[in-house]
Amino acid sequence: GSKMRRKLIAGNWKMYKTVPEAVALVEEIKKGAAGAPGDALVAPPYLSLVAAVAAAKGSPVAVAAQNMHFEKEGAFTGEVSAAMLKDVGVTHVILGHSERRQYFAETDQGVAKKTKVALDNGLVPISCFGETLSEREAGKTMDVVKRQVDAILHALTAEEAVLASPWSGRL
Repeated sequence: GSKMRRKLIAGNWKMYKTVPEAVALVEEIKKGAAGAPGDALVAPPYLSLVAAVAAAKGSPVAVAAQNMHFEKEGAFTGEVSAAMLKDVGVTHVILGHSERRQYFAETDQGVAKKTKVALDNGLVPISCFGETLSEREAGKTMDVVKRQVDAILHALTAEEAVLASPWSGRL
């Protein structure tokens, strides 16, 4: 029989919410998550990750980071490693968000490298793909998405690619 994948209802909080506001929002989300038709995930800013993980403990709400550096450690001011995220209880990480690509010049290869590091460290990567408005208007959507996906697939082993695939439950 066909194995149905459970839905993931995720919220990326971007650069919003102080720590107390984040805790209050996780508490509200927990109330609705118990009866939700899928798993819930929140992605608060870095400063709220520890408090969000604590607030979500024992509930069906998972906590993701909004980004991660590919290096284990080093002189990368303002960056956070996979090990640091795992250490505070984060289970998922958003990689290659359109805003990161647009405003911080993230590349397909950089997102691929981060995806590989996330998997190697036991984090679930939420790797983002998509075209810009000008690329869409130029009819390049499929070319752009293929290029972005191919970069990640080339960075992974066959086993990792299956694990990372959104279609893995249907293979």
